[in-house]
Amino acid sequence: MATLRDWIEETLRTQLAPTRLEVVDESHLHAGHSGWREGGETHFRLDVVSAAFEGKSRVDRHRLVNGLMDDAFKRGLHALALRARTPGEAA
Repeated sequence: MATLRDWIEETLRTQLAPTRLEVVDESHLHAGHSGWREGGETHFRLDVVSAAFEGKSRVDRHRLVNGLMDDAFKRGLHALALRARTPGEAA
């Protein structure tokens, strides 16, 4: 089975065709806190640049990504820190 990090990256690449995608496992920073578990893959930071965000508010961008991550949350993802920008915003 692929790691959760790999699954997140593949899902976002397939669904959003990002021009930039960074998926960072920050679980080690949350050791002992709510949702953390041994082995990590509970807390991720995402930086996504995609034309799919054009015309969407910040809230709608986050809803879109969180919806795509529904299965990841079922697999043990606890929290996402998300930066979602359009290509024009990232330039």
